[in-house]
Amino acid sequence: MDSIGLIREFLEERLGVAPETVVAEAPLGELGVDSLMMLELIFEFEDRFGVKLSKDLKSPRTVGEMVSLMDRLRSQQP
Repeated sequence: MDSIGLIREFLEERLGVAPETVVAEAPLGELGVDSLMMLELIFEFEDRFGVKLSKDLKSPRTVGEMVSLMDRLRSQQP
């Protein structure tokens, strides 16, 4: 599964967000992602892809920023 697919699946399952509304320019806050939900999404990402995010990570504001972050971390995996 790719990063955008994970985000779409996560938001659909947890918040009932229609996958077609989860596009790069969509602000995560407008999709219902609060700070707790962001942590859950990050934990899901870490579990699925076997990577660890830095504790001092700047929280992404849009779906596109989250996808870029996930893709960058996945490409750094051994």
